[in-house]
Amino acid sequence: MSAQLVPYDSLSPLQREQVESIEIHPEQIKFSGDIHGALHTLLSKPGPGVKGFALLADDVPVAFLLLKRPPVLPDWADEHSATLHALQVDRRAQGKGYGKACLQALPAVAREAWPGIKGLELSVDADNEAAIALYARHGYVDSGEAYKGRIGYERRMGLFF
Repeated sequence: MSAQLVPYDSLSPLQREQVESIEIHPEQIKFSGDIHGALHTLLSKPGPGVKGFALLADDVPVAFLLLKRPPVLPDWADEHSATLHALQVDRRAQGKGYGKACLQALPAVAREAWPGIKGLELSVDADNEAAIALYARHGYVDSGEAYKGRIGYERRMGLFF
């Protein structure tokens, strides 16, 4: 598998069209939203606090995610971190290690985007055991706190450099 996590801004027009066609399983939408919502977040109010990244497999986008920093950093995050949002692996490409590839590449691309950050944080639904296990396998540590999120209780996890 040849995969590379690249900034959305560096994608060709064709690759941007391909990002728009990323689909996730309907049951995953409640956790990550859909690609249209993620792209709206990225493109509706462009600024330095939100960056999009696509995972390319043989130059074709198979996954997408957002990173946030101030002034759009969530209240629950440390001001020296970037936060992960809307991680979506196309349903036709799931099970091939692309989620893992995103998480492995993420620290380097986040530090390249914002050299001063001290870590990455995310919020995950407390019932999403598969996602929690995936993040934990990649070094994210559960803060031990659960809080009421938009669809239920959520856990905060972090990976600090």
